[in-house]
Amino acid sequence: MSKYTMATNSHDLNNGQARFTVFGVGGGGGNAVEHMVQQGVKGVTFVCANTDKQALDRLTADNKLQLGANTNRGLGAGANPEVGREAAEQEEESIRKLLEDSDMVFITAGMGGGTGTGAAPVVARIAKEMEILTVGVVTTPFKFEGGKRIKAAKAGIDQLSNFVDSIITIPNDKLLKVYGNISMQDAFKKADDVLMHAVQGIAQTISSEGVINIDFNDIRTAMTAKGHAMMGIGRASGEDRARQATEKAIRSPLLDNLLLENAKGLIVNVVSSESVTLDELNQITEVVNDITDIEDANIFIGTVIDEKLGEDLHVTVIATGLTLDESQDERKPMLSANSNQTVDPSVHTSAFNSHQKAAQSQAYPAQAPAGSSSAPQQPAATKTNSIQDYLKRQQNR
Repeated sequence: MSKYTMATNSHDLNNGQARFTVFGVGGGGGNAVEHMVQQGVKGVTFVCANTDKQALDRLTADNKLQLGANTNRGLGAGANPEVGREAAEQEEESIRKLLEDSDMVFITAGMGGGTGTGAAPVVARIAKEMEILTVGVVTTPFKFEGGKRIKAAKAGIDQLSNFVDSIITIPNDKLLKVYGNISMQDAFKKADDVLMHAVQGIAQTISSEGVINIDFNDIRTAMTAKGHAMMGIGRASGEDRARQATEKAIRSPLLDNLLLENAKGLIVNVVSSESVTLDELNQITEVVNDITDIEDANIFIGTVIDEKLGEDLHVTVIATGLTLDESQDERKPMLSANSNQTVDPSVHTSAFNSHQKAAQSQAYPAQAPAGSSSAPQQPAATKTNSIQDYLKRQQNR
């Protein structure tokens, strides 16, 4: 049996359409690709690569590559990223063949194990050498998986970040915090949906003819900002549909520890029937402006008319060049994705904007714990325009 299977590519390379590839590496990456295949996503080339032949054989993607077939005998990487890296390097020629003619590739993997952690950076390096626009979409381990696996995941993400243009990181621990009691299988599907929506959102944005068009090179300009990225799609109808759809687009509960104030690239695409008004477009930009502070960013706004949507309005938001809001790890537990609970700003001060935080710090200086000696007052908190902060402020209006 051949160590890889490859579908025949019959696409016209000069038809003016961008060509997308989703490249799943390892078990987690393969499962993410399989989710998209089963959901019937079209217009994308799917590739799965793994050192575990049994796991690879269970997948239905057209293009499959067994990594390290001559050395690992299809038995996996044994949670050793070095084995995964070497296995991918042995198949560099095959990887290049699978990436041929791609304009943009999404590399997806579960970080912390052997194949995904070690091989995904190799695939990204090859894609970069081929001058393909590259986005990484990865998950990190649960805390209960242990410190060694978490450390390996961090090292793998650091290596991957050297080669991708943007990276989306989904911490598996947030599946517990956000979705609680749903089954593990359904929780992982929520994470896989992030990849699917990212691919669909970008493909729709550049393939649809609009009143104001966003083309592939606009996407390239925004996505090459380096750093973390977030992508979301919101849908709404009825009164206030523009604001509601935009808030849904920016509310990705698995990605809500990202600071939008320092975004380097921002893409907003609006799809609706001809019923969309100038006032609604203004509402959409107001929501985006309320959570960003970006004077030097590359900003692209597009509108597409689709009469099939009727009264529905769809908003896709893509923000790139983001940094993590690490202070959120020190805050109170986040609300569930489905929670309607009002946030108490005296407890969750992240609900304040920067001016409110300054006023709060002046009106209520931090008090030292009882029995402790006086110490120099800490500087006021810096502005943290994260997605969650914006939504909390909306709840307190």
